[in-house]
Amino acid sequence: MRGFQSDISKGVPYMQWLIIVFIIASLIGSMLWVMPSPRQRYQADLRMRARKMGIQVQLARLELPRAKGETEGDILNVPAYRILRQNLDRNEKDSWYAWQVLRIETLNQEALPEGWSWRSESMGLEGNALATLVELLKQLPDDVVGIESTPLHLTLYWLERGEPERLEQLYELVQPLIEQKI
Repeated sequence: MRGFQSDISKGVPYMQWLIIVFIIASLIGSMLWVMPSPRQRYQADLRMRARKMGIQVQLARLELPRAKGETEGDILNVPAYRILRQNLDRNEKDSWYAWQVLRIETLNQEALPEGWSWRSESMGLEGNALATLVELLKQLPDDVVGIESTPLHLTLYWLERGEPERLEQLYELVQPLIEQKI
């Protein structure tokens, strides 16, 4: 019996160290789990830059129209970068025609570049306004999946890929739509 107890007593310090190591590993794992990933840090920095530029960023649920050959449309949860319209008077806001174009191929692509479609059935833009929009759509990177124009704001639905400087590039690209009240 005496030999059995001495074997147990030798194992106790080993077991204590094993428990201590397990607890420390668990704490470190929990801390790493709570810390933001590099992608999350990038998104936070990007969204903070947007706020400094006066752009509101919200996560939006974007309901895509039915694509060619599909039976129903998809739903995307995507960041919406909203640039407030401050150059419209009350009459312009009241008579504003809201529109939305999305990067998807549907039957409603009238006058738009390949890969872009109108959200609603009527396009609503003509002449110079339509030409300005088409030129913008041709320049947008692939991670911009939609644009919406309302009397309150112009919204870019953007998947936030690429370098942080892309935010400034996108802001400059949409300025003609803001200035020309499209």
